[in-house]
Amino acid sequence: MPVISTNTAANTALRYLNNNSAAQSESLAKLSSGSRIVSAKDDASGLAIATSMNADITVLNQAATNVTSGTSVLNTADGALSNIADILQRMNSLTAQAQSGSSSVDDLSYIDAEYQQLLEEVDDIATTTNFNGVALLDGTSGYSTGVDFLVGTASTDTITVSLNGATSTDLGIDGTSITDAASAASNMDLIQTAITQVSEMRANVGATLSRFEFRGDVISTSLENLQSAKSSISDVDIATEQTNFTNYQTLTSAAISALSQANSMSQSLLKLLQ
Repeated sequence: MPVISTNTAANTALRYLNNNSAAQSESLAKLSSGSRIVSAKDDASGLAIATSMNADITVLNQAATNVTSGTSVLNTADGALSNIADILQRMNSLTAQAQSGSSSVDDLSYIDAEYQQLLEEVDDIATTTNFNGVALLDGTSGYSTGVDFLVGTASTDTITVSLNGATSTDLGIDGTSITDAASAASNMDLIQTAITQVSEMRANVGATLSRFEFRGDVISTSLENLQSAKSSISDVDIATEQTNFTNYQTLTSAAISALSQANSMSQSLLKLLQ
């Protein structure tokens, strides 16, 4: 019935206006943020799953960086070992030269002078080769016992990088010298053993490098899949949400118009008293 003390129509129009305006604001927030889940009430379970996935994505991004760091460490070590291997080959050649039978005492002294310089260079390379301030081949750093690189989402998902020492002491050639053919022959055996040892070290470095390369591919694939899955859960469908926003915008406009009409009803009823 028509009354002027309580404007029921206006109250109803105001309620719909508030509901439509709130829905329009929520839709606009989703469009502007690009996320389907702006607050927990939008999708509580989806938010929990997306948060867990985002944590894994963050860790995997760091794991990818760790893979790069591990690869760089191994490449640095391999470069140094390659130089040491070249030096050992030259030292092996000098021991052979000293056993030619035609070398004089002076020749042997010249051969030994170069031999000693090369021996010193082996130690210099082994002790000065480092990555981020940490020595790699001196046989005393953490790499001699193994350093773990996290390459997954679990704390146990690691690759251990182990690098043996490559000093003259580690290679068993420290203190050697060439004084005659006999000492040259004895040193040749030690040098050849050292060459084999360095070759094995490089083989181990190469094997670990290969593992890092494959793990990097796995991480890239996992990141791609996780990001795709997270997107399907949390990212907003622009086309659908734009349609929703347009609908709520129209309903809000209609509610504003209805509220205006409802507010004018009381004035119209007062004309009956004139």
